[in-house]
Amino acid sequence: MSGTTVAKVHWRALDRDGEDTCRLCHMDDGWMLVGHARFRSERGWSALDYVVRCGADWLTQSADVTGVHNGANVALRFLRTGEMWTLGDLPRPELRGASDIDFGFSPATNLMPVRRLPEVGRIDTKAVWLRDPAKPPETLDQSYTRERGGLVRYHAEQTGFTALLSLDDHGFVLAYPGLWEQDNAP
Repeated sequence: MSGTTVAKVHWRALDRDGEDTCRLCHMDDGWMLVGHARFRSERGWSALDYVVRCGADWLTQSADVTGVHNGANVALRFLRTGEMWTLGDLPRPELRGASDIDFGFSPATNLMPVRRLPEVGRIDTKAVWLRDPAKPPETLDQSYTRERGGLVRYHAEQTGFTALLSLDDHGFVLAYPGLWEQDNAP
């Protein structure tokens, strides 16, 4: 991997034992997130490495997730070509039209739509949502709206989930109420 590291972030999970460490790299042709999430669920510990590649426009081009989730090995590769997605080598027509990837196990993937969010206003996007690495991905319609005080209101249409996110200078989530908090521990 070549590129320049722009930011490093460390989050602490608030709803379970867990942490996530992520690095944002500027590449010749766009951006890359490289991270490692470690967390406990009711079924055991998970340790997942992830890489998300974005164009200069902050739209997801591809993503990989590898590691162990609740005792099972995980090796997933997502690729977006235009409006179409593949998982491994298999086309996934039900994911058509998604421009982002959203890992349910990490706050890192909020970065891409936040970076496309205008200074005043709202962005609506569709994400490939990997809620659980052991289950098939779904699509999730999301909106991000700038609020007063630098906060961003996040809303997920299918689940009805809404949260006010505070962000750091790079666009990473500082605080995701009840779920994640940036602590930048080494």
